[in-house]
Amino acid sequence: MNKQLDKTSKFLSYILRHQPEAIGITLDSDGWVNIVHLITQANQYGESLTRELVEQVVKTSDKKRFTISDDGIKIRAAQGHSTQQVKISHAEQIPPEFLYHGTATRFIDSIKKQGLISGNRHYVHLSTDENIANKVGKRHGKPIVLKVKALQMHQQDFKFYLADNDVWLTDAVPNTFLIFD
Repeated sequence: MNKQLDKTSKFLSYILRHQPEAIGITLDSDGWVNIVHLITQANQYGESLTRELVEQVVKTSDKKRFTISDDGIKIRAAQGHSTQQVKISHAEQIPPEFLYHGTATRFIDSIKKQGLISGNRHYVHLSTDENIANKVGKRHGKPIVLKVKALQMHQQDFKFYLADNDVWLTDAVPNTFLIFD
């Protein structure tokens, strides 16, 4: 991703996941906002956006962080929200036997005590791919990948959801369902 696309992706993540009010927009409960309104507000607040740039970020994002509605009118972040404006209704799914969570080694003592918690986000994020989980962990320091007994959790009535970008979501993962290698 080139520098402009990376900058725009970070801006969209900030606005659509965390601080829509920073540019005077309101997301609906599923996280959607009209693209034209987003662009207008972003430009008014000094961030140069065009429809083409937004579409290019959505199309080229390897993490598939954003979704454009089927009618092409609205955009949202696929997951990772901390704003209370959004509570996306994901359909419950049956997870695979194991999922993975990437984190930094400095958090292991806390995780061993309390498990994985969503913190300021709505859900704990999990992956079917250990390599992706490792990349996520690297963003936070020296990485470590935790294996989650997802199917066993589901069988004990924990709910799992699959976001638009194939990230698995759950409210929390008790430490008894974690494998620390």
